[in-house]
Amino acid sequence: MAWLEVIGSDAGAPDSLPLPQRYLLEQADVVAAPRRLLPALAHLPGRRMASDGSTDCLEALAAAMARGERVVLLASGDPLWFGIGRRLLMRMGGERVRFHPAASSLQLAFARLQRPWQNASWVSLHGRDPDALVEALRRRPTELVVLTDPDRGGAEAVRQVLQGLQLSGSYTFWLLEQLGHPEERVRPMDSSRPIGAHARLHLVVLLAHQPGPTVTLPILGIPDGLWLHDPDRPGLMTKREVRIQLLADLALPSQGILWDLGAGVGSVGLEALRLSPGLSLWAVERRGGSAALIQRNAERFGVDQTRLHCLEADALAVLETLPEPDRVLLGGGGKDRTELCVSACRRLGPGGVIVIPLATLEAFAVVQQALQAEGLHLGCTQLQASRGLALVDGTRLAPMNPVLILRGRKPG
Repeated sequence: MAWLEVIGSDAGAPDSLPLPQRYLLEQADVVAAPRRLLPALAHLPGRRMASDGSTDCLEALAAAMARGERVVLLASGDPLWFGIGRRLLMRMGGERVRFHPAASSLQLAFARLQRPWQNASWVSLHGRDPDALVEALRRRPTELVVLTDPDRGGAEAVRQVLQGLQLSGSYTFWLLEQLGHPEERVRPMDSSRPIGAHARLHLVVLLAHQPGPTVTLPILGIPDGLWLHDPDRPGLMTKREVRIQLLADLALPSQGILWDLGAGVGSVGLEALRLSPGLSLWAVERRGGSAALIQRNAERFGVDQTRLHCLEADALAVLETLPEPDRVLLGGGGKDRTELCVSACRRLGPGGVIVIPLATLEAFAVVQQALQAEGLHLGCTQLQASRGLALVDGTRLAPMNPVLILRGRKPG
């Protein structure tokens, strides 16, 4: 049976190929390769053909195999990683194809950056809008390889997505051009500025780092990417648009006690302290390590930590030990949410406000009924925000998850 030998290569082929693969080339009756490589294969005895027009090439290779000829196809890197391998298997069948991979562009990239890559993620933008990149970044990967499409914005499209998600400060942006070629270039880029001229053949590697402290912060609405996160739950925090609405609904006084129950990374409570430094914040979060994380974020954003009290505990278990609140933000609770809500309402002082963001209609209905039973004056908001996502020829609005916000004020 005739085999199709698929040989992965780098820019130095054929001279850079291992001896076994060079032997296959020399023994082949038919050799297919990218057109740019054909001059370097002129010394081979077999017939040569360009593989760039892959459909015609595959049919010609199939015909040669049917005649019993020895056939070799030269491909770039690992043919089974975003290469021609999938199409070959669909056309020829796995029982007639053997692969001899070279290093993929992903492997070359991490070799140049001198980093292990077993935990790396990757996403391809070839022929696609950047939705896949948006979803990948929302999971906050530590290392992300982006296979860019030069006809759809290339590296600049990646930079614009980072900016749109407010993550420019969370990743080091590496641009790797012409990997394996004499013109190879590897350089870190400033993702806050447009990417200048670069080679058409390139990819981007994003390496997560703790964003550095910012000299100038907004009065309200610190970008999501500047907050430190729990590494086990990256990206899980109250997003900026929702945070701003919650702070408005809390109607913060100049002094008093604020409870932040289910505080997460502390984003809402700490922004409240920045707006009203006379408040005392009691942040309760059950996850281990949360107190240290909230304190680090407080230090990061210049919050007076003498006004901050962090408790790593179940909120119901510690509620009676907290001082009587003037404002309550209930961001967690899970199955105990309703009981927690009722207990918090009963501790609220006269004129106090409780604000509860909710993700489902069912949870909203239950909590609304509980607040009504406690005699609070209620208001509600449904917040549906979208962020601009740059495309090749414009901007698309990428919707965020809708949030139902319930606000209750205690009479008095």
